Formats: sequence, C-alpha cells, structure tokens
Amino acid sequence: MERPLPPKLSKAESIANGQKAILARRERAEVKRAVAAGKLSFFDVLLDSRESILRLRVSDLLEAVPGIGRRRTFTIMRKAKISPTRRIGGLGVHQIQKLRSELILNKTRQQSGLLIVMSGPGGVGKSTISKELNKRKDFWVSVSATTRSPRDGEIPGNDYIFISDQEFDELIRKEEFLEWAEFAGNRYGTLKTPVEEKLNQGLYVLLEIEIAGSRQIRSLGIDAIFVFIKPPSWEELENRLTSRGTDSPERRAARLALAREELAAATEFDHILINTEVKEVAAALVSLASSKSEVK
Repeated sequence: MERPLPPKLSKAESIANGQKAILARRERAEVKRAVAAGKLSFFDVLLDSRESILRLRVSDLLEAVPGIGRRRTFTIMRKAKISPTRRIGGLGVHQIQKLRSELILNKTRQQSGLLIVMSGPGGVGKSTISKELNKRKDFWVSVSATTRSPRDGEIPGNDYIFISDQEFDELIRKEEFLEWAEFAGNRYGTLKTPVEEKLNQGLYVLLEIEIAGSRQIRSLGIDAIFVFIKPPSWEELENRLTSRGTDSPERRAARLALAREELAAATEFDHILINTEVKEVAAALVSLASSKSEVK
C-alpha cells in the first residue's frame, strides 16, 4: 500500500517553513558558539526550552564543549548509552546524570590543579602525612564521606563526613562519588564536586583512599599521581596495628591479613614512598606534584 503524499504547501507556507528552519539553525549555531567560548555550560543548554535547541543533537553539543572533541564525545555517548542521533529534548534523567559525571571527570583533565591519589595499608601513617600536607596553602586534602561512626576526637566535616547507609546509597544512585569502597564493614567515598572545585582553584588535591578506590580512579583515566605508602618494615606496621587500643583481637588479626594483601598491590602505583619520617614523605609528595605540574 502506497503512503499518502504530504499535503502540498502554499508558496507562503513554504517560505515561512524555510525561514523557520534558517532561524533554528542560527539559534543552534549561536548556542554552540556560546558553549565553545565558555559563556554557557552544557547543562545550561539543557534548560533551554526552545524547539530549535531541543532538536539539537547531543553529540553536536558535546563536541562544542572545550576539551571534549569528537573522539571523547564518542566515548562519553557510549558510556552514557546515548544513541548517536539522540536530540537534547529526548535525554532521560539517568542519561543526564551520567553526562554530568563524565563532564566533571573531563574537567579534571583541563584544570591547572593536580590530583594526587595516596594509598597504602592501614596503620602506615597516611592520615598523619595528610595532616602535614594540609598545612600547606597549595594543597587541599579531600574529606571522605563514610558510613562508620565517629571515633573519639574526630570532628564531623573535618576528619570525615559522617552519613547514614541510606544517604550513602542515595549518593551512589546520583553518581556523586568519584570513587567509593568498603573497608572493615564500612563504606568510604570521595565526593566529586569538592574535588572539582579545588582543582578549578589550581590546588594540589590529595585523596587519601583505599586501594580499591585508587583502582577506580585509575580506570577513569584521570590525570593524577598514584602514590603508595609503605612502612619501614613489616614488624613496624604490625606494631602500629596491634598497639591500637580501639580494635578487638579479631579486628587486629583481620587488619594484619588485609595489610599483607594491600602491600602486594604496591607495584600498581606510579611511586612508592617509605614512611620512615612524616615530614620527609610529605616533602617527597610536594616534589612529585611540582615535577608533574611542570610537564603538564
């Protein structure tokens, strides 16, 4: 059965449609130029309700974002499970959330700041090193969110962001974490937004995280320095772990077993530093960050 022919337009209607199409193309071009110039963000455009903008291809808008390009656009679209022909007006909520996550990560590649990922076994002195670096104006130490309860002397928002399991689940659902991992029955995660803000300010951003979290960061392809902190000896680490008065004998045994596993992952990192003296390790990290920044 033959399809019916579309109704024949009058000359005036044809002219009006042609002018409407020209105006739509012009509006889309203006929006893309504004995005390329940094006057509009990708997500500003999603709030534009004009029909011409709703019909803009997602891929065309992504390519206009500084630092993205055609190859990165293809990767982002694939990760977000967005069809190459998808228009702005047809994006779903989950696709928008995934795009937000990917564009935040892309920004970390463009910032003047630098991400430093520090991992190592429990008891090796990572927190003490972080506190030493946090004294510097050019460093910012990320504060992790966690589901565990505060320990004596810990200050909410300073040592950790203490949240419930339900709140942690919601942050995972919204893809607000750069990474997250479970350790000793509790979950810990790095929030994306504060990291992005500090990188925007040109700071060295230090993440003191578990090895599982560092692997997640590595898999994202973010430009970062990955540093593993080792103890001077196994005996020294064992002494540090067993001397903690807050742990039960079973918990200490579990920590020791986990520490052996964590030490075996040292070769996955770009640099290995032995924590014989906190100030020396902190100075070495500053040196590594400075050297990396000079060749960025």
